Amino acid sequence: MDYLGKNIRKLGFGLMRLPIIEKEIDLAQTKEMVDLFMAKGSTYFDTAYGYINGKSEEAIKTALVDRYPRESFQLATKLPAWAAATAKDAKEMLHTSLRRTGAGYFDYYLMHNVSESRKKVFDDFGIWDYMLELKEKGLARHIGFSYHDKADLLDRILTEHPETEFVQLQINYADWESESVQSRQCYEVALNHNKPIIIMEPVKGGVLSNPADSVRKIFEEADPKASLASWAIRFAASLDNVITVLSGMSTSQQMKDNLSYMEDFRPLSLEEKAVIVRAREALRAIPSIPCTSCAYCVKGCPQQIHIPVFLDALNRNMIFGDLQGAKRTYQIALMLGSTKPSACIACGNCEDVCPQQIHIIDTLKDAAALSE
Repeated sequence: MDYLGKNIRKLGFGLMRLPIIEKEIDLAQTKEMVDLFMAKGSTYFDTAYGYINGKSEEAIKTALVDRYPRESFQLATKLPAWAAATAKDAKEMLHTSLRRTGAGYFDYYLMHNVSESRKKVFDDFGIWDYMLELKEKGLARHIGFSYHDKADLLDRILTEHPETEFVQLQINYADWESESVQSRQCYEVALNHNKPIIIMEPVKGGVLSNPADSVRKIFEEADPKASLASWAIRFAASLDNVITVLSGMSTSQQMKDNLSYMEDFRPLSLEEKAVIVRAREALRAIPSIPCTSCAYCVKGCPQQIHIPVFLDALNRNMIFGDLQGAKRTYQIALMLGSTKPSACIACGNCEDVCPQQIHIIDTLKDAAALSE
């Protein structure tokens, strides 16, 4: 199959979770990880303007750009226009990223997290045209965007902007049939628009490397020698039209494990795909809150509580035992403007419109108890 980036190795190095020592990036270990990665022929590195408060971009200059020929790797970063006060400030982010990385240009340059709530900023600031200008100037060789939203919006964006060369999507076996994440549906939209895909969150923030016992048992019985993370990453990498699968590695050991099965990548067999299906069914069997993120509850909330996000946080803890991830989700909701769940006044507006008939008032009390 012929598509952009088809010759790039299927394992990409995500630079959001670099090793940290006393609140600073461990540059020695980061260099070791870069060296291991490059030695095995993997060449795609993904960072962003805001990762680790900009220190990720600075670290990759030291660990990669200053130590390897520029044409020997691909470097991607992202522009979060929604974090800027003006269009001028947003466009200046590109030059800040170039200065931090010393890269000269970016092989893949992305608008960061184009979603329903943030799309207007990219439109109003003229970022779509700006991306084309950067490509014409050679500062961005390929342009696209990362995405965490519903499939119908993705279809609309790709219809409006056929100049998009690729999309970066959250895809993993746990979210494949999720009504809130819509991994499969978003993937199929990208295929329908003939857009190659970069996959992020293949291990769902790390939780699929340590899943529930019922899931672990399925994988270990199928192949006791394979790491649990390997099943998740190989699932993503086995999909068609995928440029690379980003793994946010934090240790040299994680790098070695990923390279052990991705150096000579072998797509999942039919038997292995059946194992993935059984694991997904085991996950779905774990009790959870049946929220589909339709957001009907949010529209009528007088306290402006972003209810589905807090229910997602509870599910993250219930299904995966990921308390820290649940608390991060909670904090992200507050950062994006939600009121705390403890502000609920039990008016019942949310429960009146919930298609899943969730007892939202009681559930918000659980969310408050979990993280406040």
